[in-house]
Amino acid sequence: MNAVVSREEWLEARKVLLAREKEVTRLRDRVRAERLELPWVRVEKDYMFDTPQGRRSLSDLFDGRSQLLVYHFMFGPDWDAGCPGCSFFADHVDGMLPHLNNHDVTLLTVSRAPLDKIEAYKRRMNWHFPWVSSYGSDFNFDYHVSFTPEQLASGSVDYNFRQTPREQAHDELPGMSAFYRNEMGEIFHTYSQYARGGEEALGALMMLDHTPLGRNETGTLSFVKRKDEYEVKPQAASCCHS
Repeated sequence: MNAVVSREEWLEARKVLLAREKEVTRLRDRVRAERLELPWVRVEKDYMFDTPQGRRSLSDLFDGRSQLLVYHFMFGPDWDAGCPGCSFFADHVDGMLPHLNNHDVTLLTVSRAPLDKIEAYKRRMNWHFPWVSSYGSDFNFDYHVSFTPEQLASGSVDYNFRQTPREQAHDELPGMSAFYRNEMGEIFHTYSQYARGGEEALGALMMLDHTPLGRNETGTLSFVKRKDEYEVKPQAASCCHS
């Protein structure tokens, strides 16, 4: 139970926190500016993907736009369903697509699961955003979100720009990568983030951070389930219906 104080005492404590929040905002602005100044890497490999429209190249995935955001969705070839945490992210996507598309940005998700598994899971979850399969491609491995049994057996994997211990790793891990395509059709890898780096995209999580009990979790996203797996709790009867 938090301390219960007068309105005046609460206001003083809130002003102290506001100063800290402003520090975070200014720091976020500086980090955002530095992100835009990162050097780029030319993508030399010709990656191919399975899509509902047939086989398409990385260039095709831009869908006529100059910027591409790829969410690396954890869904391995032998999995029966997608990762609950990645599904939590996916629940946020459809509503933002018109705004991103209007800003010359294509957002899609990529998984190593075969396309038929992806399509079945997408129908189950009632999602409409583009989702393609990199099955049989090096794409996930090259961008350090999928790992071979040999890599895992070595004791650590190259994830989040460091050697991550096997105990913290899996054959699939989450992330997001950004790409740019110029007028000549050249593609550049501009940015990637992993682990908790993408939390700001989770609007529901950001809202929970403003509630009295916060995330109320025992580990990162420990409370998250696929949206059709939550137990429906009975609503208390109101006086109007008693």
